[in-house]
Amino acid sequence: MRTTITTLLLLLLCAPARAAQTLQVYFIDVEGGQATLFVSPSGESLLVDTGWPAAGGRDADRIVSAARLAGVKQIDYLVVTHYHMDHVGGVPQLAARIPIRTFVDHGPSVESGPQADQLVAAYKSVRDNGKYLLAKPGDRIPIRGINVQVLTAAGEEISKPLPGVGAPNPLCAGAKRKDHDPSENAQSIGLLITYGEFRMIDLGDLTWNKELGLACPNNKIGTVDVYLSTHHGLDLSGAPPLVHALHPLVAIMNNGARKGGTPEAWQTVHTSPGLEDIWQLHYALESGKANNAPEDFISNLDEHCQGNWIKLSAEPDGQFTVTNSRNGKTKTYQPSAQ
Repeated sequence: MRTTITTLLLLLLCAPARAAQTLQVYFIDVEGGQATLFVSPSGESLLVDTGWPAAGGRDADRIVSAARLAGVKQIDYLVVTHYHMDHVGGVPQLAARIPIRTFVDHGPSVESGPQADQLVAAYKSVRDNGKYLLAKPGDRIPIRGINVQVLTAAGEEISKPLPGVGAPNPLCAGAKRKDHDPSENAQSIGLLITYGEFRMIDLGDLTWNKELGLACPNNKIGTVDVYLSTHHGLDLSGAPPLVHALHPLVAIMNNGARKGGTPEAWQTVHTSPGLEDIWQLHYALESGKANNAPEDFISNLDEHCQGNWIKLSAEPDGQFTVTNSRNGKTKTYQPSAQ
């Protein structure tokens, strides 16, 4: 009887801890590609993209290392935002290291040619071994514990504003469009990840005109707490009417040492109303100090680096903490009154 009572007491004591579990997000350094690992409070995992098909499986190894730190033994959902080398190229190497249960993509590629065809074929050869979901705007990826909504896919965006938002966006006045982008970038799956009051957006490499489709003439998304800089901080993306309307408290930039983090895109984020900090995976070598975050907020300062990551932990009340694995720099942010 004593053992039973002790066990029951332990279960009761542990129950609040389980209920208070956080959403964990690892922004993994894949040298200017994307690999973002979400671990739901339910324990299920969602990985957005897999980085490059690097020699020796560098990016796959970095993803698996982050998964182990998070206590993840499989990838429950892999979202391939679009078919470019720095996003889908690492799938075969990753699948050889950790089980991938369900694959999510936007459908056929709009690019063709020997390299593009080979890239998609290599991905599909792995995808065919698992379950498959075709993402469409408005869909939800059924990961337990968090809400993951598809905002864009295959060149389309949600047709109506999300519940509770949709006001006219005054930032659209005079907004200029750029040349039409026929590439896979414009086909990117874009996601809104919500955990209680916490909201984060990841639009893959969605390009300028498609971003305007989400923001103009009405803001279809509302505001977010965390903005993962679109397209690694390249100025092909990051339209101010969208970035500023999102009103992020924090931005994370998944740039490389010599890719992304361009001055124009960085300053668009930096001048967004209400922004407190930008955290970067790399110091942008060609942009200068005026267009880089303070060193404490950058996880890799040198071009040849150890692949340090940035971690975000979010609570259901909207509070979240960001940590730089290079130096242990940690900062907690309170829910924004937006």
